[in-house]
Amino acid sequence: VNLKRPCPFWADDGHCSIKDCHVEPCPESKIPVGIKAGSSNKYSKAANNSKELEDCEQANKLGAVNSTLSNQSKEAFIDWARYDDSQDHFCELDDERSPDAQYVDLLLNPERYTGYKGPSAWRVWNSIYEENCFKPRSVYRPLNPLAPSRGGDDGESFYTWLEGLCLEKRVFYKLISGLHASINLHLCANYLLEETWGKPRWGPNVKEFTRRFDPAETKGEGPRRLKNLYFLYLIELRALSKVAPYFERAVVDLYTGNGHEDAESKALLLDIFRDTKSFHMHFDEKSMFAGDKKGAKSLKEEFRLHFKNISRIMDCVGCDKCRLWGKLQTQGLGTALKILFSEKEIQSLPENSPSKGFQLTRQEIVALVNAFGRLSTSIKELQNFKVLLQQTR
Repeated sequence: VNLKRPCPFWADDGHCSIKDCHVEPCPESKIPVGIKAGSSNKYSKAANNSKELEDCEQANKLGAVNSTLSNQSKEAFIDWARYDDSQDHFCELDDERSPDAQYVDLLLNPERYTGYKGPSAWRVWNSIYEENCFKPRSVYRPLNPLAPSRGGDDGESFYTWLEGLCLEKRVFYKLISGLHASINLHLCANYLLEETWGKPRWGPNVKEFTRRFDPAETKGEGPRRLKNLYFLYLIELRALSKVAPYFERAVVDLYTGNGHEDAESKALLLDIFRDTKSFHMHFDEKSMFAGDKKGAKSLKEEFRLHFKNISRIMDCVGCDKCRLWGKLQTQGLGTALKILFSEKEIQSLPENSPSKGFQLTRQEIVALVNAFGRLSTSIKELQNFKVLLQQTR
């Protein structure tokens, strides 16, 4: 992840100075050889083995045609490749070759409440909802502290507007709302409860959960947010079941350099895919972008670019830990969308040769699985809060 990319939309208003905002990167010695060996697509042993390639290149040099390129041409090729690579992406992925990119152990940097809040945090979500969810400025989002005074409007006009949208745009809003609800749930469940003698104690904060989700305190908005969380869970669950054939091929190794761990990781991953396939799906993406071909293609591209923009907004989050988890969960959802709209390409993948027509980078794989893990955790924590609320009444 690159946590130093500048915010592309507004002047940076300062990074969070609270110690819990800090992300501790992995020391070089702890990074598995198979991960740091090659580019983001090289997750099989064969792809990481560059010795044969070097020998081949050496032999070719003996009778080679002069194929040198000017620097200008090289730069043009890089731009072309970057453009081609981005055409099926719903996310702006960090460049692993950037000197600012770092490897981060997610287990050592858990997502939790850091104290990052107020206008800076609201500005990020406001930009996502106001500028990227197909919403006209005249329609006010409920409970938005950055919106001007609305008089007697309690947000119902927003839902009247939402119901009038086409299915695809309604789905887009629900996905973003579900992601927001999930992140808020993580913060409520892993809240800094007290700090005594320099030792912090983290745990569920029922009062904070009530403030964000209780029907009375949120004017009925909380249950809608939680409904959208379940909707997002179903979407990502479906993506996992659809991408299973990609990973079931023998050519995909999840290579890190430790043969035993790699085999175990792949077996565990395939177990997850088997579980997802056994679940009855409640959402069918085939009903999306199903209108006339020209209109559907244009709408899909609009959908993709809006989501890509949201992934860029994550570089405006002032707290490093919040930025890390925001980027990861946004990329996970972007990868899920990429999978759902690539079903034909996944089904026609060759069994024993590298992928053509559909490819996942290592970043996308990590984001997909961990983002789904965060959603699963949200739903588990939601059940926990229900129990806690019954006990406190």
